[in-house]
Amino acid sequence: MATSSITTTTTTSPNPPANTLAGTLSTTAPNNVGTGGGVKVVATLTKRSLLPAAWDTQVRTVQTHECREAALSLAHAFQADDYARYLVDIESNPPVQPDEEQSPTSGVTFSWAGFGTPANSSKRGETKATAEDKWNLHVDILTYTVASHCIGGGLVTTVGEDFDSVALWVPPNPPPSLDSYLTHFRSGLWRLHFQLCPEGKRRLFDEILPLLHDTKREVLGPEKENDAWYLVYLGTKPRSQGRGLGGRLLRDGMMKADREGRQMYLESSSAVNNEYYKRFGFEVRKEIYLKRGRWPVRLSIMVREPGAMGQGKGRKVGKVVG
Repeated sequence: MATSSITTTTTTSPNPPANTLAGTLSTTAPNNVGTGGGVKVVATLTKRSLLPAAWDTQVRTVQTHECREAALSLAHAFQADDYARYLVDIESNPPVQPDEEQSPTSGVTFSWAGFGTPANSSKRGETKATAEDKWNLHVDILTYTVASHCIGGGLVTTVGEDFDSVALWVPPNPPPSLDSYLTHFRSGLWRLHFQLCPEGKRRLFDEILPLLHDTKREVLGPEKENDAWYLVYLGTKPRSQGRGLGGRLLRDGMMKADREGRQMYLESSSAVNNEYYKRFGFEVRKEIYLKRGRWPVRLSIMVREPGAMGQGKGRKVGKVVG
């Protein structure tokens, strides 16, 4: 009489299907025909994830309550970006001519003004910024910026199950609410007047914002400066780069612009990104420089005409941080 045994083991599948938790059930069953050997039966058990499967492949609009998550993705994408560091890491690019009323170290400190005390300080006032302080400020700047677009009538899009790639857009003819006092208050942008150090405030409010505004008018013309789709940020998390996610968001904006017959406009903060955008039909129209620091930071002004196609046509292009 043949004998048999049944053994059951559970192992984790090395490549579970997307949005599932998978395991493999291995069972040795009796073989009534042979000499007592077993037949191995394998069944896969899966559990559905609560994450919507569409999030991994489809472009969706970021909602106001998701601003922090979207901003964190951008923060990681721009963690080593020269433009981002120009605002936050003042000591790595100190001012060429510090104002006389500043102390020798005032360009490398944050004035907290009572809105929370840094971990390395036992008293209220100014204190030297730590690496953690700089990172937190970097995240805050992007959080306020994302929130202002969600609240004020801009457009924030994302793709990937964990906000893997994020794009910030100013649509054509934006509503006045996008730059209103109420939006500045609700989004938290007003806090930058207290969180930035004196030199940081000069760079943002006296240099960057006026320069970007004037350059956009010069490049597009007074009649068309508000008629284009303006890409403010496009960033992909480092671990998610190379999957074509940034290109997916960019193509989504291109379809809108082409359908409406409108130009697209952006400022690129690196030569690598310039080449990336050229694949989609963008052209460099002007170079501008942020000059308050000892080392100027270059921004390339790029424009795409309706229907323009670059080298990226029909190709899956991935890595992009801005």
